[in-house]
Amino acid sequence: MAYGTETTPLAPAPAATVTGLLSDIASTGTDALRGGYTRPVYSTAELDLRTWFIEQASKRGLSVETDRNGAIWAWWDVPGGDRSNSLVTGSHLDSVPGGGPFDGPLGVASALVAVDILKSRMAAPPRPLAVVVFPEEEGSRFGVACLGSRLMTGAIDPDKARNLRDSDGSTFADVAQANGLDPRFIGRDDQLLGQIGAFVELHVEQGRGLIDLQQPVAIASSILGHGRWRLSVHGQGNHAGTTLMADRHDPMVSASRMVVAVRDIARKQPHARATVGRLQPVPGGTNVIASRVDFWLDVRHPDDAVTAAVVQSIHLQAQVIAAEEGCRVELREESLSRTVHFDQGLQKELQQALPHAPILDTGAGHDAGVLAPFLPTAMIFVRNPSGVSHSAEEHVVDEDAEIGARTLADALQGLMIS
Repeated sequence: MAYGTETTPLAPAPAATVTGLLSDIASTGTDALRGGYTRPVYSTAELDLRTWFIEQASKRGLSVETDRNGAIWAWWDVPGGDRSNSLVTGSHLDSVPGGGPFDGPLGVASALVAVDILKSRMAAPPRPLAVVVFPEEEGSRFGVACLGSRLMTGAIDPDKARNLRDSDGSTFADVAQANGLDPRFIGRDDQLLGQIGAFVELHVEQGRGLIDLQQPVAIASSILGHGRWRLSVHGQGNHAGTTLMADRHDPMVSASRMVVAVRDIARKQPHARATVGRLQPVPGGTNVIASRVDFWLDVRHPDDAVTAAVVQSIHLQAQVIAAEEGCRVELREESLSRTVHFDQGLQKELQQALPHAPILDTGAGHDAGVLAPFLPTAMIFVRNPSGVSHSAEEHVVDEDAEIGARTLADALQGLMIS
């Protein structure tokens, strides 16, 4: 199962807090330009965080392994080492550009503290427990969200993954190989999947549900269906100073009109969310009329059929706009995650362990959602008093962070003995 293994001696679990662990990495990946943190997968910042996690897991006497797809697993094994029906928790350490300090790392730090709490309650787990760090959850480097969990479950074709490129033109295969993986072996891992009995992911809430309910934690019910598409608008590159306005076929003008159309189409559909957060002109010179403009579309809705209809409407309107500007447009799906309803049995078990936690859905994607079709999964949300995420304004107060870790420990303990 393991691609790489780091053998670590058993050690007593150190006393730690979530806020203390997060303070250890508070200077890693700070972004002076955007604010917040920029920690793309296999960047210096993300590699430093992976090293931090391995060190923290080792201090707790956990057996640390890196799988064929780059996910790190820290195991608290049962006597005898049987890992069947394992209980898994964890999250990710990569970030969006200029992201907040809690999206991902809160779940990892809380999992480590939950292990500390459980070790103080029991000498050995009645059920194997692992803390996992999935790579490229945000998709900020190679464009596909939850790439690590998608590879493990076979939700993405390995050849497609190997040929994904970052903004510098480097393929995922080349970057993975440079960081110790063999890209020939990435892909579905049936042995590892078969060992997992349940996955519980703690995450900062990316919305206002807990603010309005005045509660510190919640249990997730579902994840809205969502996807990412790339639109490429082709026009005629030319000189900004010598080309008359009447003679232009400017893809930037087309793209700007399309962005407004995205907003207008989404507003007409209740509960739809559509976003253009990235736009890239080619060649990108100040005094150059672009020859092509690429922009990326994110669309979400609780009903997958509505998501598809919104994207279709956007594509049709984009074609009309492109023709009016003497351009053409292409649409390509980059990733699609259908609406996920978390395992009802696991949700009920969490409710028994956490009787006061409300039930909330979310519009944000997570590795737990990718794993859901293959094994029982659940999520716990921790209150974000700003209501803002994917931004430096994202926040969790210290008390809620520690409540979240204790809540996770209680939930895991309940699942261990159920």
